[in-house]
Amino acid sequence: MTGSAPRAVLVGEAMLELSQDSSGWQLGYGGDTLNTAIHLARSGIDTAYLTALGTDPFSDDLKARWAAEGLDTSLILADPARNPGLYAITCDEAGERSFTYWRGESAARRLIECAGIEAALAAAEAADLIAFSLISLAILPPEGRESLLALARRVRQHGGLVAFDGNYRPRLWPDQETARAARDAAIAVASIGLPTLEDETMLSGETSAEAVAAHWQALGCAETIVKLGPEGCRLPGGQIIAPERVLAPVDTSGAGDAFNGGYLAARLRGQTPADAALAGHALAGWTIMRRGAIPAQDS
Repeated sequence: MTGSAPRAVLVGEAMLELSQDSSGWQLGYGGDTLNTAIHLARSGIDTAYLTALGTDPFSDDLKARWAAEGLDTSLILADPARNPGLYAITCDEAGERSFTYWRGESAARRLIECAGIEAALAAAEAADLIAFSLISLAILPPEGRESLLALARRVRQHGGLVAFDGNYRPRLWPDQETARAARDAAIAVASIGLPTLEDETMLSGETSAEAVAAHWQALGCAETIVKLGPEGCRLPGGQIIAPERVLAPVDTSGAGDAFNGGYLAARLRGQTPADAALAGHALAGWTIMRRGAIPAQDS
C-alpha cells in the first residue's frame, strides 16, 4: 500500500439503468465495476472510476451523481460522438433478474481511443488496487484489452493489487473460445480473483468451486474467492464462508458486485479473507433486499 489511505481505481462500463417499482419504470445507473466502485467509495475508500461517457446531458448527470456518492470522477473521459449505454432490468417473483441491453455504441467501448487516456492510465498505475471484469475486457477492442492487461501488470510490478471478476455475458463475445482466452489472460495478471461458479460453468464447464479455484490458482491468481450465490463463497484454502442469514431477495441485481465491494474494502484495510468474505456477504445481503443494482443508501 502507498500509505494509510488506500487508493482504488476501477475500470469498465457504466450505463443508464431502467428498473421497475410500484410506480413504474425508474431511471438510474449501473454496471458491474461501477457498482463495486460506488460501494467502495461509500465505505470510505478513495476510489476513482476509469471509463468513458459522452458530452450529453445524461453523461453530465451520471458524473454529478457519482461524484455525490464520493466517487472520484477525474478519470472519466469524454467521447463527443457517443453516449452512455442503457439497460433494463426485469425481475421474476423470486427476485431473479434478466436484462435487456442497448450498449453496442456506448462511449466506454472507445475508452482507449479517448483524448486523455495516457494520463488516465498513468494515474491508475499509481493505485493500491485496480479492479476490472470480463465485461470490462469484452467491451474493448483487442488492443484495448491488451492496454488494460498491461496496466494490471504495471500495478503488480509496483506492489499494488489487481482484482478480476470473471463476469461472463455471452452476448458480448463472438464465441466462448475468445472469452475464455481473455479470461485466462486476466487471471494471469490478477492477485485477487472473484469468479462466480455459475459463470465459470457456463463459460468453461467447471461444475465445482474446487475446480474453478484450481484453474484460477494454476494460472497465478493465489487469492481466488469463488462466489456461490446464496451458499456463500469458497476461500483459497477451501473453507466455505456462508452468509450469516438466509434472505428472500427482492432483486438480485448487483449482488456479486456488492460482495466484491465489501470484500475488497475489507482487504484494503488489512482484514483477513474470511472476515472480508463476511463483509462482502453483508453488503450483498443489504443490496438484494432493495431494488436496483446500486440502491440508494439508507437514510
